[in-house]
Amino acid sequence: MTYTVAVAGCTGYAGGEVLRLLLQHPEVEIGVLTGNSSVGDRLGTHQPHLAPLADREVVATTPENLAGHDVVFLALPHGTSAAIADELSNETLVVDAGADFRLQDPALWEKYYGSPHAGTWPYGLPELPGQRRRLKDARRIAVPGCYPTTATLALLPAVAAGLVDSAQLSIVAASGLSGAGKAAKAHLMGSEVMGNAAAYGVGGVHRHTPEIIQNLSAVTSAAVNVSFTPVLVPMPRGILATCSAPVQDGVDTARARQVYEEMYRDEPFVDLLPEGKWPQTASVLGSNRTTVQVVVDDGAGRLIAIAALDNLTKGTAGGAIQSMNIALGLPEAAGLSTLGVAP
Repeated sequence: MTYTVAVAGCTGYAGGEVLRLLLQHPEVEIGVLTGNSSVGDRLGTHQPHLAPLADREVVATTPENLAGHDVVFLALPHGTSAAIADELSNETLVVDAGADFRLQDPALWEKYYGSPHAGTWPYGLPELPGQRRRLKDARRIAVPGCYPTTATLALLPAVAAGLVDSAQLSIVAASGLSGAGKAAKAHLMGSEVMGNAAAYGVGGVHRHTPEIIQNLSAVTSAAVNVSFTPVLVPMPRGILATCSAPVQDGVDTARARQVYEEMYRDEPFVDLLPEGKWPQTASVLGSNRTTVQVVVDDGAGRLIAIAALDNLTKGTAGGAIQSMNIALGLPEAAGLSTLGVAP
């Protein structure tokens, strides 16, 4: 069976990555492409790398244009997906790459996003225990944020197995500039970012903080607290997250590696690297692969877990298509690759 797929927000980074991956998917046919300010343009004006779709016209993002497709991807600004999704059939699989339906706590949504909470959808991170079961046959999916995907996959085994004090988690994650979106912003100009690394959203105010806490709280009865510091670095795409926490008594590197190996042994898109090899963003570029390494710093008494992924692929569009595949009963890896691009 071939599924028809529409993509709303097709001219942005996330929408473009969804389309790049869908063009390689054996079971889908790309239907309507929608936008906002780009209505009437040819897609090739905005996504010149998508040659097979270059002559396709961008139409308005309306429920009428999106209706009639088996799957609709929403790659829209935060706070705008709910109104569109409400008008689409319950039989349509709607996959939201924005934040609207990720958080379970309405108070946290309102605190971090400043608008009424639209609700909570099944969460598109299949590697979370029990999540594939929740995604199977789902018709609404909330795609995780790129930082939460990276940090969760780095820390998930340690927190789930009780290896660390989960009330003292520290995460410093460096991200490529595409994570900030395609809209023109002065602080993202080439003259501002070249040769510069800059922290932002420091001190618990970044919107992805409650999402990381929510994910890790799902696998432990212990309290979870996260100090999260994101850093913009001068590369187009990729995230490298360095995560640490105090270890519990008796936990050493061998025990940590055993736990990580057991949790990720059968995961198609998470690789625990051999000892002494460290994740790097270049090795996962353009792929749906996440690389992870873990070690215990005996002198500091802390577990260090590092993960790398492509924020546009596994961190957004690839994770979305992986979840779509599960919901539709397709092979989970359909249209997705673990092969990176080098150099």
